[in-house]
Amino acid sequence: MTIVKHELRQGKTAFLIWTAAISFLLMICIFLFPEMRGDMDAMGELFASMGSFTAAFGMDRLNIGTLIGFYAVECGNILGLGGAFFASLAGASILSKEEREKTAEFLLTHPVSRARVVTEKLAALLIQITVMDLMILAFSLLSMRLIGEDIPWKEVMLLHGAYFLLQLESAGACFGISAFLRRSGIGIGIGLSAMMYFLNLIANMTDHGKFLKYITPFGYCEGADIIAEGRLNAGYIAVGILFACVGIAAAYWRYSKKDIH
Repeated sequence: MTIVKHELRQGKTAFLIWTAAISFLLMICIFLFPEMRGDMDAMGELFASMGSFTAAFGMDRLNIGTLIGFYAVECGNILGLGGAFFASLAGASILSKEEREKTAEFLLTHPVSRARVVTEKLAALLIQITVMDLMILAFSLLSMRLIGEDIPWKEVMLLHGAYFLLQLESAGACFGISAFLRRSGIGIGIGLSAMMYFLNLIANMTDHGKFLKYITPFGYCEGADIIAEGRLNAGYIAVGILFACVGIAAAYWRYSKKDIH
């Protein structure tokens, strides 16, 4: 567990900054809801007339005059992008940084196998993502209580569960990529997450692009689908888990054979 503890200490600052930023933005959105509730009907009519733009964000199927509809649209985008960026950045750098920071020689001369190095780094990554999501969920629920709203428990838990799975998939894929890199993977992590987000927007705007939901993890985080159906799409999630597992397997395979400088 030495490597796990070391990784958690090293990533503490980034973890705290991302968790605080996402939680703060979510709380601000929730606190604004009572003030904006009176204007929601007019806003809903405006959004309904915006065609493909409305469909892209699922606002044609959500009532943003309700707390859960507002939360799914406004807070969902913050949680989705923020969480995906953090998971991708952490995953894309956690293996490659040993070469980038010239610490590989120190680490790998210890009596520890490369498989154990990968396992403990993966464990540290999963711990960070899990704790971050639990803290964000706690702040969101607290904010809903503070504004005096009844918490739609089922929908909120489904939404947060979907975004947690999104982060795990993003982290798993980028973890695999990290094993192939010798330099920083920050650009790859951000670029991959942004691309997946926009692929989901395209899938929402046209029936011909629906297949893209099997490619992007944002496909099973669509608030309109989750609220309407009351469940997550098992087919999309299964493909996402497969992508994450492939990334993790690739990390073990590549790191065990890699000529590390």
